[in-house]
Amino acid sequence: MPIHLRPNAPLAPRVLLPGDPGRAMLLAQDLLDEPKMFNHHRGLWGYTGRARDDELLTIQSTGMGGPSTAIVVAELADLGAKRLVRVGTCGALRPSLRLGDLVVAREAISSDGTSRALGAADRLAPTPGLLEALLAATQGAIGAHAGAVASTDLFYDAPPDQEKRWIAAGALAVEMEAATLFAVAAKRGLEAAALLIVSDLLHPSPARIDEDLLHEAEHRLGETALRALAPAQHTAPA
Repeated sequence: MPIHLRPNAPLAPRVLLPGDPGRAMLLAQDLLDEPKMFNHHRGLWGYTGRARDDELLTIQSTGMGGPSTAIVVAELADLGAKRLVRVGTCGALRPSLRLGDLVVAREAISSDGTSRALGAADRLAPTPGLLEALLAATQGAIGAHAGAVASTDLFYDAPPDQEKRWIAAGALAVEMEAATLFAVAAKRGLEAAALLIVSDLLHPSPARIDEDLLHEAEHRLGETALRALAPAQHTAPA
């Protein structure tokens, strides 16, 4: 039995994975009809309800960073989850990205300890079918991008030249959980992908998103991820 998740409601086979418990509640209010709390143990809020496509959807927070994400995803897999999309935030490494933009992760550069401990190579890929569904859901949208993201353990005090190395490796943005999600999914035969809000600009000068723009972007994030998880979009893992 899971140790950290204690289900109080059914688990849907498809799951959205915000890091922030507050974002889990916001998305549940946005996307679910009569959401029921799936989990509240350890402050990892999760909710299950019927989405507007009349299929069940679970929204489960992972907490911050790879170790917490690995625990949550592994326990969701043990409970029967099959298709998971991370819906989080990232810091832009490229000046072409703007606050509130959405980024589809085509791959994750594993600069974190958790994915490495799971045997990850330098780069990890999402499931092709879910990636294509996210790309289709964002096609033609203003402020939507797709490319590599770097996953790291450090929010503060990264080595001074680390961002330059990520940029040289082709990363559009940096975040903390995608590589771990992809690594756990590969080990457990899950479908996984990631869709991110640009919440911070790192170049040419640092800037942080304000609350109003963040909430507007969170609504778009949830709607877009739900479209990608719609039953008609389902494709088995390659």
